[in-house]
Order: sequence, then C-alpha cells, then structure tokens
Amino acid sequence: MNAANPSDTNVFSDPVSPETSAGTKAVVHKKLRSRHVTMITLGGIIGASLFVGSGNVIRSVGPAAIISYLIGGLLVFLAMRMLGEMAAARPAIGSFMEYARVGLGDWAAYLVGWLYWYFWVGVLAYEAVLGGETLNSWFAAVPSWAWSLILLAIFVGANMVSVRSFGEVEFWLASIKVLAIVVFLGAGVLFALGLWPESTFSVQNLWEHGGFAPNGFGVAFTGVALVIFSYFGTEIAVMASAESENPAKGIRQATSTVIWRILLFFVGAVLIIVTIVPWDELPEPTNVATAPFTYVFTLFGLPGAAMVMQLVIFTAVISVLNSGLYSASRMFSSLATQGFAPKIMAKKARNGVPVMALLASISGAVIATIVNFATPGSGIFDFIMNSAGLVALFVYAFIALTQMRLRQKMTPEEVAGLKLKMWLHPWLNILLIVAIAAILVVMLTSEAGRTQVWTSLIATAVLVAFWPLVRRNLAKRKAAEAAEAVEAAK
Repeated sequence: MNAANPSDTNVFSDPVSPETSAGTKAVVHKKLRSRHVTMITLGGIIGASLFVGSGNVIRSVGPAAIISYLIGGLLVFLAMRMLGEMAAARPAIGSFMEYARVGLGDWAAYLVGWLYWYFWVGVLAYEAVLGGETLNSWFAAVPSWAWSLILLAIFVGANMVSVRSFGEVEFWLASIKVLAIVVFLGAGVLFALGLWPESTFSVQNLWEHGGFAPNGFGVAFTGVALVIFSYFGTEIAVMASAESENPAKGIRQATSTVIWRILLFFVGAVLIIVTIVPWDELPEPTNVATAPFTYVFTLFGLPGAAMVMQLVIFTAVISVLNSGLYSASRMFSSLATQGFAPKIMAKKARNGVPVMALLASISGAVIATIVNFATPGSGIFDFIMNSAGLVALFVYAFIALTQMRLRQKMTPEEVAGLKLKMWLHPWLNILLIVAIAAILVVMLTSEAGRTQVWTSLIATAVLVAFWPLVRRNLAKRKAAEAAEAVEAAK
C-alpha cells in the first residue's frame, strides 16, 4: 500500500478537506510553476532578520554565533523534515494546520491555525511600517503611513490576480535576495583569504579578540532563542507547493534542500562576517547603513554600498509582505473550511484566490499599521508584535507532535510506502520538543524574552477561551452536514 496515494485507505486517505487538498478536485486556475516554487524555497527565509538582525547576535555571542545559527537551523530542518513527510503523503494548502486536525484533533488545528494567522497579521503590519518608513526616507513628500498603505494595496492587488501572479512577484524579489547573498559570499571568501584587492588574510578573527566564544559557550546556546525566529517562514514553500503544478516534487524539494539553504545563506553569511570583521568591532545595527552586510560591503570597496543594501533590504521587506499575504490568506481560508472561522472566509474567486480571507488578513494589518502611526505610545502595536513571538516555537512543537501521532496510526506497510520519511522516529521528535522547551526557559531569563513569552500566552489564552463556542458551532455544522448526506442518500 502506498501512503502517497489518496485512494488508499490509510491515515492519509482523507486527511484534509477537498477544498484545501491539492489535487483532490479539478481546478482551472493557474498554478505555481516549478521555477516559482524553487525561488520561493531558496529566498523565502532571507529577510531583514538576517541582513540586519544578525549583527545583534554576533555582538552578543561573538564568533560562536555560528553555533547559534547551526543549532537553530538544525531544529528548523528537523521540523521541516517532519512536515515534509506529512505533506508529501498528501499536499494540503492548510499545511500543518490540516495535519494537526487529523493527528491531534480539532482543538490543535484551531489553536495552531489561528496563532499562525495572527502571527502573519502582525508581521504584515511590521513590514508595512518598515517599508513605509524606508520609502519616506527616499520620498519625504509622502508621509510614512501613506506609503505603508500604498504598499499593502499593491501586494493585495498582486495576490488578487492569481496564485501565479503571487509566485511571479516572489520569484523576482527572492532572486534579488539570493543574488545579493551569493555576491556577498563570493566576495567575502576572497576578502577573508586576502585575495580581494587591498585585503589581508583575516581568518584568525575567528579565535582572536577574546576567543571563539568570548562570552562563553552558554551564551551561544542562548543565542539560539534569538536566531530561531529568523528561520520562520520556511514552511511557506511547503504551503505554496500544494498549489503548484507538481505538488509532490515541490514539497520534496522544499524539505530536502532546506539544510543546505540554511548552511549557505545563514551560517555561511555569519561565518563570512565574523571572519572579516572582529566581532567586537562590528557596529551596532541601528539602521541599514550600520547593518553588518552593509558594513562588510563597504570594506569590499564597492561604491554606494549603503544604498545598494538599503534597496536589497527593502526588497526583503516587500517580499515578506507578498509571501505573508499569501500565507495569512491561505491559512484563514483553511480555518474557515474546517469550521474554525466564518464560512465566508473560505469563499474563493474563479481564479482560486480566497478573496475574503485575503481582505480580512490585510484588514488586521491595516488596523495595526494605523494604530502604530496614530497612537505610537499606546503600546498596542508592540503588544501585537510581542504576542506573536512564540508562534514559531508553537508551530514547530505542533509539527513534531502531529507527525509523531500520525506515524503511530500507520501500519508498517504504510510507513514503508512513504516517499519522504523522517529519520529515527520518534527520537528526533522528542529532541525537537525538548529543545523548544529549553528555548522557552532561555527566553524567560531576559526581560525582552519574558515579555514575548507572557504576551504570547495571553494571546493563546484568548483563543482557548473562545474554543468552547467554536466547538459548539463545529458540532452543529457537522450534524447539519451529516443530515444533508443522509437526505441526499435517500
């Protein structure tokens, strides 16, 4: 029995609803092409958190930041492999939310789905604010808030046209980010080895200036809590693959290549930075001009490095806007399909785009954006951003638990038929869950971390409080559907 065959009567035979399962019914709208999925896979996780945020990690950890990014990348790789096993068996646009419903129950799907949507609403607001401020610095005649709303409108339009238009926009935005990283890595290797004009051999920066771990290796493990969120968004490639022309191929590509993408783009870039620049001489990344990538590009002697990197980082910002709108709308649509959100949110246009879910997702971002500009001292915007801080960890934990549970439900023959399989089951699942718990403990040791933990728990508590109401509505819906089925069978 092949577990990847939808017709088989196994745990994956009907894991997701027809509306959210790729390939379960004929569709006429254009789908993502292989090149779209490839570039979304390559550039989806490259954002301002790498271009700018890596500077803060290096300044606090030292060269041992390499270890922080390695450990964080390993945890994400394990989660993606687990997700890949489930998704390869049956691609679903709702992705991990759909599998959580099958493996753990409606409560798990409701919780992880709403948290994920809430996370992206906050990210959309943040990226819109950041993008608006960047454009205002270039074109001051238009206020920042207006630029933010213009950006949101542009990318709503791009997502409205079709899923392929989203893929096309993301293809070119991701291409710019990938090209910038490749140039950075290539020139960086030559510079570190003293082969670049006016450069000297600088590999010794890895162990000089206080050693490889000047603040102790314990700080390197603490740094994992900072970098783990830089990788969040990797799962978008799996969600997008479900709407591609070849879902199975896209999912295998997204999950199988994530490890070298992490090693190359994140670990490789950080290695170049700490090799070229002594960690204690790296400027504080207060803006784009002092970001580590900008600083290193300046050392290369490239003209206009600050402006080039500002453009690249702006590209990263609007890329997140584009992919965030896609992720939020698809998750909201899936929530509605399963009965966890108003039914109207599941409605799709003839081109396959969940229009109402898209508009609802952007409405949250618009409100958060306006609140930030209108009442910057209210703390509402900060609460939204902080309360979404643990979503990445929650999602990874749910993925580990779901894959473990689904594997338990399968027969040996079904396990043998999996086209993409998680190794050392269930020990690596347990390792991932323990590591997530450890990161939470580490976060509680800092004031900023505690703020994220408690505000995230408040947001989660609100969802839990609404669950009884949602469960009653869900029971009524299922009863009505069962009655309709009986009536239709007469």
